[in-house]
Amino acid sequence: MMGQLNFPALLPYWPELLSGLWVTVQISLLATIGGVSLGIFGAALRSGRPSVLSRVWGLYVELIRNTPFVVQLFFIVFGLPNLGLKLTAGEAALLAMIINLAAYSTEIIRAGIQVTPKGQWEAGRVLGLTRSQTFLRVVLPPALQRIYPALVSQCIIVMLGSSVVSQVSYEELTFSASLIQSRTFLSFEVYLVTTLIYLALSIAMRQLLMAVGRKWVGVQPS
Repeated sequence: MMGQLNFPALLPYWPELLSGLWVTVQISLLATIGGVSLGIFGAALRSGRPSVLSRVWGLYVELIRNTPFVVQLFFIVFGLPNLGLKLTAGEAALLAMIINLAAYSTEIIRAGIQVTPKGQWEAGRVLGLTRSQTFLRVVLPPALQRIYPALVSQCIIVMLGSSVVSQVSYEELTFSASLIQSRTFLSFEVYLVTTLIYLALSIAMRQLLMAVGRKWVGVQPS
């Protein structure tokens, strides 16, 4: 069986794989920035005084966390046009990933905030800081330090979930791999190489995000 494998036949298709990989890297980084930013906003809402907005955000979190990502993607691609909002495949994929990550990161970050001693809020008030300033400068940094590894893991899960967006003809890594497989019929070789690329990308993304955490968040090296 091993003698029948033909990895050299994939060499002419490396530019397509690298192009798909680059698209995956771009959309994953943008989704990470957007999703975590919205997650911080949502965690602030959910950790504050109960309000209509915090309840609405809570419903959004439960909706996203209890429905499949592919259904969310299809709703954005095929459902929103009926409401007059038409997006390209790339825009729809990015929006779906941001919405998904924001919901999960909201709860992850909120968990870190909930174990923050109330004395930190009081210390902020004593220093004359507003509630928003206290949250951003006093409460959020140690909360992020506590939950940062879990947040990084969730970002990687969303990056791996980007393979689903090939279903809407967005030309990322999995789409490129499927296209090459349809041309060469080398299913084992194509998907083994793609698996190894995703593995390397996951490791690289984890290392990058942990380096960012050590520099900007104060996460201690493990």
